[in-house]
Amino acid sequence: MGDGRWRTAGSALMRVIVVWAVSTLTMLVLAGILPDFQLQSNDGDSITKTAFTAAWGAGAFGLLSALVWPVLVRALLIVPALVLGMLVFFLNGSLLLIALRLIPDGRGAADPQMAVVVAAVMSAVASATSTALAVRDDNAYRRRLSRLADRRRRRRSGRGGAADGGSPGTVFIQLDGVGHDVLAQAAADGLMPTVAHWLADGAGHRLTPWRTDWSSQTGASQLGILHGTNFDVPAFRWYEKETGDVMVSSRPASALEMQRRAVARTHDGGLLTLDGAGRGNLFSGGADQLALVLSMAARRGKGRRSRAGYFAYFADPANAVRTALSFVAEVGREIGQSTRARIRKETPRIKRGGLYPFIRAFATVVERDVVVAAVMGDMFAGRTAVYADLVAYDEVAHHSGPRSRDAEKVLARLDRSLALIVKVAEHTPRTYRIVLLSDHGQSPGETFAGVYGLTLKDLVRAGSGLPVPRRAQRTRSGSEARDAVRIALHRPVDGDRQENLANPSDPVVLASGNLGLISFPDIAGRASMEQLDHRHPALLSTLANHPGIGFLLVRSETHGSVVLGHGGTRIPVAELRDGHGPLAPFGAGAAAAVRRTDTFPHVADVMVNSMHDPETGTVHAFEEQIGSHGGLGGEQSRPFLLWPRGMTDPLDAAAAEGEEPSAELVGAESVHRVLRRWLNDVSGPQVPVGQRDRADGADAGTGPRG
Repeated sequence: MGDGRWRTAGSALMRVIVVWAVSTLTMLVLAGILPDFQLQSNDGDSITKTAFTAAWGAGAFGLLSALVWPVLVRALLIVPALVLGMLVFFLNGSLLLIALRLIPDGRGAADPQMAVVVAAVMSAVASATSTALAVRDDNAYRRRLSRLADRRRRRRSGRGGAADGGSPGTVFIQLDGVGHDVLAQAAADGLMPTVAHWLADGAGHRLTPWRTDWSSQTGASQLGILHGTNFDVPAFRWYEKETGDVMVSSRPASALEMQRRAVARTHDGGLLTLDGAGRGNLFSGGADQLALVLSMAARRGKGRRSRAGYFAYFADPANAVRTALSFVAEVGREIGQSTRARIRKETPRIKRGGLYPFIRAFATVVERDVVVAAVMGDMFAGRTAVYADLVAYDEVAHHSGPRSRDAEKVLARLDRSLALIVKVAEHTPRTYRIVLLSDHGQSPGETFAGVYGLTLKDLVRAGSGLPVPRRAQRTRSGSEARDAVRIALHRPVDGDRQENLANPSDPVVLASGNLGLISFPDIAGRASMEQLDHRHPALLSTLANHPGIGFLLVRSETHGSVVLGHGGTRIPVAELRDGHGPLAPFGAGAAAAVRRTDTFPHVADVMVNSMHDPETGTVHAFEEQIGSHGGLGGEQSRPFLLWPRGMTDPLDAAAAEGEEPSAELVGAESVHRVLRRWLNDVSGPQVPVGQRDRADGADAGTGPRG
């Protein structure tokens, strides 16, 4: 026992010496090639003296990084997360300047700008060296992870946390926006070798598609998956007449209210109530451990604790530098790719300037790195269930297209993140089952405004006899990443409150991908077709006969709710059939999806779904997106579920949870029942919300406690 401890201590000391030596050599090289960085006096020094100076400086910098950096990052949790990431270079450079001042006789000197460069290079080299040494010494690596896991388990046990026991844990990784066919093709083409290995004959995973609700977007899907219901979520954003507010799934206050309503409806805290963790999600799922969870950002005090996920990652200066450098590289990559698309006159194409390169870099680098690091920490700690959302592909596909080269490169980088998680699972204190899934896919196509020269709002105003701007006004794209950046900057997400209406009778027109919602604020309750025909005789016929629109849903006083299509087609909702009438191009399940949405209390006065071409799979988004989701039509309604063999078949799992037998998984609520069954198979039933004093749903996850 004593000999083993001495060997461990000796190995650790040797690794420190090697990292110190490499850092010293790096500092010497940088001093030799950089003009404003020196390690000698003005009169010159011997090689030995210069090497001693470099060793002193490298040691001081390493010590400051180890001791001072974590304190700085924790103190800066009040700073917006994105700003913290941008401060990385400045803080690291400041530590290097302090380290140089600690060198005897003042031989170390650097301009502030050069100090930033030197610090970044030294941190990256030290991180690479430490990683290489840890990988080569597998036994030491396993012992370190084991000790880390033991300490965390003891802390959790002392607080009454769940015991790991001998059951496996489960990690659910959501690849936001990746459709079933896109994933299968990426694996077949070699873009995602980790996924391809899982799908190989005799390998350990199985793949199946599932079908979304009419509202094929993250707000509805993830709420259903994590909390078991997405009832009364008609779209990504919708208007509520009783309050005059626009609910937006990516706005923290709206996300918290959606979560509260779901918990009140199900009387259950969520999928992750038993020793669970939520990372990068819109909703908590009832987890106690949270990082970057949107619904918690609306809660004073708790939102900051949810941002503590940034501390766990940026506390390591090497992580901070690596992510900051990758962030800058991603901004440059997006500028280069968008410039190339303009030069080649690629179509469809939308504007990708302004802040978008930074929004993309935040989604594809910062969020990815922080979320993946948090998941690995959860696995080291032996948590029972982890659910994490990686939004990188969804953000890029919106602007570049779901099958573009840009999107394919993002898939390749996501696969590397999956490979890292798989590698970590080999060293965790318990076995982990890794489940991959998506919340929706994306359908390609030129925007509605790009094809027809006017937005849906313009068309509604024209059909209502209201003034229309001479130039089509852009409908802002509403992606989760855009609002996540605003939250990271501590900026309010309030741009989607009720629009400034010149007249209270003006319609409120909202877009959710290729799904449009039209509401008339001055008509109490759900407006009827007869009321609209009396007030605006040309509106419904203008919309229903437009070539860019597939069908409308509206309530009739005499026929009940009806679907309207081209040429005066009018079919009562109760008589809708897949493959017939206006729903013919939209495939299986469309009729049931429309009927379900028609029962929602907050369904819009007029629901508008764009056209869909079954041969090309294209739709027309009512937002500035050439890859869209939110309505019916194409691959957006066909996400995937990828699970290890040996787990209960999804259809059997859904049936075991009380669902009617079916040939396919339909709706996010069905997926929730499957995932819950998989957790129950190894961990027993989840804790009912009533036993956790969470009846109002507001405390369904309160931030990190460790």
